[in-house]
Amino acid sequence: MHTCIHAYMHTCIHAYMHTCIHANMHTCIHTYIHTYIHTYIHTNLHTYIHTYIHTYIHTYIHTYIHTYIHTYIHKYIHTYIHTYIHTYIHTYIHTYIHTYIHTYIDT
Repeated sequence: MHTCIHAYMHTCIHAYMHTCIHANMHTCIHTYIHTYIHTYIHTNLHTYIHTYIHTYIHTYIHTYIHTYIHTYIHKYIHTYIHTYIHTYIHTYIHTYIHTYIHTYIDT
């Protein structure tokens, strides 16, 4: 009798634990993972991507590209194009216009 009751209790309790508790844990944990973890990934990671990475990339573009444009391209424009304008255009004005004035207008 003791063996039968013990075997019955062991079988029933084990079956209950395996069926009900395992199913309940599977449902709760799966719901938790699907709901909260998925929501966390979607919300917080998405927010991270849109705020930090977007801010970082925008800051990078604004800082480094703008600095590059300001430093190198502005320097190029100021040095080479300004030199070109000052040398060739000014020389043209000085030589040909001045020559024109002295040749045709002074005479």
